[in-house]
Amino acid sequence: MSGELEFELVPIARLRSHEEVDPAKVRKLAAELLASGVFDEPIWVARGSYVILNGHHRVAALRALGAERVPAWVVDYDGPTVGLDRWTPGPPITKAEVVRRAGTGDLFPPRTTRHTWKVAPERRPTPLAELGVRPANAPQGRRSGARAPE
Repeated sequence: MSGELEFELVPIARLRSHEEVDPAKVRKLAAELLASGVFDEPIWVARGSYVILNGHHRVAALRALGAERVPAWVVDYDGPTVGLDRWTPGPPITKAEVVRRAGTGDLFPPRTTRHTWKVAPERRPTPLAELGVRPANAPQGRRSGARAPE
């Protein structure tokens, strides 16, 4: 996988979404991340465009926690390493359409695109502190039973 796949801590502001997220799932993931203190599975990102290929909800949860960086497998999206399909029935989606939507903000609904790897990348657990999440970045003023941020 050398050359086609690289691990990076990507600045969160650089990442571009092509799918919407479910706010309830984001709140749940943010709470789970705070409880564990570790981001276990890097997202997948297209080299050059920094389009998120897999991990929209995890990125949104990190944003809610004030993260500055996101662990990511950065891949040559135009190469054969990454495949593209749909989670639900519908017309085929092209990689060019994914990149276009990320650039225009015309986002697909959650879990529309399904990206696959020829060889699955490994997990790389990363402490939240390495991503810029600090206790001061955690949601303020929450009491027991209060909702997590969206």
